[in-house]
Amino acid sequence: MLRFCLPAALAASAFSTPSLAQTEAPRAFTISGSAAIASDYRFRGISQTDENMAVQGGLTLTHRSGFYVGTWGSNLSGWGTFGGANMELDLIGGYRARLSDNATLDVGLVWYMYPGGADETDFAEPYVKLTGTTGPATLTAGVAYAPSQQALGRWYFTGADAAAGVYNDPGDKEDNLYVWGDGAVAIAGTPVTAKAHIGYTSGNSGLGPNATSLAPTGEYWDWSVGADVTWRNLTFNVSYVDTDISRSEAAYLQPSFSLGQDGTGSIADGAVVVSLTASF
Repeated sequence: MLRFCLPAALAASAFSTPSLAQTEAPRAFTISGSAAIASDYRFRGISQTDENMAVQGGLTLTHRSGFYVGTWGSNLSGWGTFGGANMELDLIGGYRARLSDNATLDVGLVWYMYPGGADETDFAEPYVKLTGTTGPATLTAGVAYAPSQQALGRWYFTGADAAAGVYNDPGDKEDNLYVWGDGAVAIAGTPVTAKAHIGYTSGNSGLGPNATSLAPTGEYWDWSVGADVTWRNLTFNVSYVDTDISRSEAAYLQPSFSLGQDGTGSIADGAVVVSLTASF
């Protein structure tokens, strides 16, 4: 993790008395980041890379007051391309407040961008999450709500309509709700942390202008169980990821909602996903 001070803080320290000069100047900002390679990019249980590998990375600038801004990106393919984009680029901003020694409230907004994708593909999603720790366990509960936007609208009623390029309701705007919970337990005496996640999505059951949707079947559950193994700044994760979306439930989305977009298979089937992340 790299830390730096504002020029004003550096200037102030230059004119400190000798005794104060020995005291480390306050760090106004902190920069953190990560780079990762994964066997698949699963967003809320659904593959965004056609079950192929993903290269991802992000940077976050945090002020000591709790405000932060950041960016995160990943390659895309198949269903996740949002009308032709080969990458996702997220812009993030928020405020993290420490409620107590073991509880933190985080409020912010993510702007999902898909450079090179179809028109009206980008959308904004505010979120709030509460994290608490007790002993070796960390628990997080969160809610993300994306207000009505064209990227989330039901422009196509079925995958066949999308494949034929026939808009059923162009310009439609819909919203989307996501509620989730995460748990992590560090195993004493080891570099291993056991992890679990569950999430619920409710939104548009059709397809947006990009022939994709945040809520492919209108509403569904996603979950994962796995573990992190950490060594220095490296974290190896292995997780089993799944949803309750059956192939018959998602059939009306074909051919979009399939491996290779060939109308067969499903990109919401359970899978083991592995990743290696370097943090700084």
